[in-house]
Amino acid sequence: MSNNQSMIQIRSVTKSYERGKQKVEVLHGLTLDVPQGDFVALMGPSGSGKTTLLNLIGGLDTPTSGEVSVGGERIDKLSGGQLAKWRSRNVGFVFQFYNLMPVLTAEGNVELPLLLTKLSSTQRKRSVAVALQLVGLADRAKHKPRELSGGQEQRVAIARAIVSDPQLLVCDEPTGDLDRATADEILKLLQALNRDYGKTIVMVTHDPLAAGYAKRILHLDKGRLADQSGSA
Repeated sequence: MSNNQSMIQIRSVTKSYERGKQKVEVLHGLTLDVPQGDFVALMGPSGSGKTTLLNLIGGLDTPTSGEVSVGGERIDKLSGGQLAKWRSRNVGFVFQFYNLMPVLTAEGNVELPLLLTKLSSTQRKRSVAVALQLVGLADRAKHKPRELSGGQEQRVAIARAIVSDPQLLVCDEPTGDLDRATADEILKLLQALNRDYGKTIVMVTHDPLAAGYAKRILHLDKGRLADQSGSA
C-alpha cells in the first residue's frame, strides 16, 4: 500500500445505542479518510463520540450503518470471530489504563498477543526483545508492573501494542494518567513510531498539548466532525 492511499476510510457511518426504550445516535453520518502514515488526534467534549469512533476504527465495535474500511478491508462486514482475528493481525491498542497482567513480567505482558499466533517460542522472544528495545525498556524486561513507574508501564503497553508489527495504532487517552513530563516522553515515543516506522496512529485525547504531537487534529462535536483542516 503506497503512502497516498487511505489506511482508514469511513463512509456515512452512524452508530446508535438503545438506552431503555430510547434510541441514542452517537455518530451521525460521519465520513473520514486517514492516509497511511498519518498521526491524527481526535478531540471534542465528553460525549461527542470520540471513543465510539475509535472503537469502530479498531474493530472493537461495528457501525449501525455505513462503511468502515481499514487497510483496504471492509471490517464492518466481518463477523465477531473474523474481527477478533483481524484485530490481532492489524491493530495495536494503547489505553489510558495500561491493562497489564500484574503476575507477568514486562516481557510476559508484551508476549501475550503473540501467543495467539503460530510463532515459535524463539521467534516470540525475539519479537518481544525488539519491541522492548524500541520503547527503551530492554533493561526492565524481567520486572513486574508493580516494580515499574506509570510511564514505564505505559511503555510496556505500547511495546505490547507494536509487538505483532501492526500498521495501525489506536490510542485512547494514552497519557491521561501520567504527569506532564512523562506524558511528553510517551507522546515523543508515539511520534517516533509514526515517523520512523510508518505506523498510522489515531489518538483520542482531551489534552491540547498531547494533540499538538499529532500531524492533524480533528474535532468531534455531537457525533459530527467539526473541522477536518486542522493541522497541528
